[in-house]
Amino acid sequence: MRTTELRPNNFDEVVLSEGICLIDCWAAWCKGCSDFTPVFEAASERHPTTIFATLDTGSETELTSRLRVKHIPTLILFRDGILLLRQPGYVPAEGLDEIVEKAQALDMDHVRSEMAKEESAPSTS
Repeated sequence: MRTTELRPNNFDEVVLSEGICLIDCWAAWCKGCSDFTPVFEAASERHPTTIFATLDTGSETELTSRLRVKHIPTLILFRDGILLLRQPGYVPAEGLDEIVEKAQALDMDHVRSEMAKEESAPSTS
């Protein structure tokens, strides 16, 4: 499956929609990022129901800031519009498959329920 380039005009449609979206945050000068590109693209072929997106942190500074990307490469995973993972550093193919499979297996009703509990809990600060 082909990867999608994230831009401000397609972010909400791609990332915040139903399903899994895995984002590769990269920069042209980053050697680890260029090494990771074929691993990421191969994973997109193995997981055709997952959206694989790329974010060029050098040119898309607004989205980079919005997603709070501090290090590259960084993987970010959303499911049903909910941020579930921000993983800096190189992830090997097996690790990438494991991330996608764990996201697929999640009970999102349970995740939403837990999030609601956290939001309604009294603040300790």
